[in-house]
Amino acid sequence: MNQCTEHYTRVGDVTLCWFEWGAAHAAQGTTLLVHATGFHARCWDQTIAHLPSRHVIALDMRGHGRSDNQGPISWDTFGDDLVGFIETLDLRGLVGAGHSMGGHCLVHAAARLPDRFERLLLIDPVIMDPASYENRAAAHTSFLDAAGLHPVAKRRNHFINAEAMFANFVGRGSFAVWDEAVLHDYCEYGLVPNPDGEGFVLGCPPNVEAAIYMGSSDGNIYAELDRVTMPVVILRARREEGDRTKMDFSLSPTFPGLASLMPNARDVYLPELTHFIPMQAPALTAEYLRGER
Repeated sequence: MNQCTEHYTRVGDVTLCWFEWGAAHAAQGTTLLVHATGFHARCWDQTIAHLPSRHVIALDMRGHGRSDNQGPISWDTFGDDLVGFIETLDLRGLVGAGHSMGGHCLVHAAARLPDRFERLLLIDPVIMDPASYENRAAAHTSFLDAAGLHPVAKRRNHFINAEAMFANFVGRGSFAVWDEAVLHDYCEYGLVPNPDGEGFVLGCPPNVEAAIYMGSSDGNIYAELDRVTMPVVILRARREEGDRTKMDFSLSPTFPGLASLMPNARDVYLPELTHFIPMQAPALTAEYLRGER
């Protein structure tokens, strides 16, 4: 894998951290990777390992990783940050890949900057059934406890080191299907020094992650889909039919008819995989990024 370099760029009211592999060259353009809620740029490392000699940029969205943890934390703000990032770096000839919330942000950016993108890979994007946005009721409201707290807001936020974080997650719940190298990357780069004392805390604080989930029903971008005219591949993981009655992040949140609402999109259903496609199958993700599938 190419050597990775770390950068910081001011975009509007926030400083964003981003990582770069390789050098830009006209023959291939740039691959731009946008992570999911609660994750960070380095969760893509194992996918990037299968993209030798390519110029790759992956960024930490606000409230995640090493970027500023500054509000507002909203889906529109994330999308606007991505637009500003692309414009600030004057990125062109992009092959964009976004996972989950990152896929939503990528559609937001591509609708506003269509000339900057060659094609998109939307990996189980959080673009839900249109009915989910009609009354703007938060999709996660039913998961709140009696005190109004989202379960994610109560997740463990302090670890002695990355090894302790890895030991806490390996083999458990949704993490059980992850490639262990990806889990190591998630832990190694997902922690920041604890400002209040010893050890480390999550780069995406639990209250921020919970706020993003609670705001998902505000992220209606259906009016923008017809402006996303470049070729698009949408990967969808296994899906639960009917109303969602439990909080299971392994299931797909993506509207199955999404591809039909975009001018040049193709739907790929992968029921053997969970929502964490890049974490579970980084080599397969890279094949789609290379345009081989």
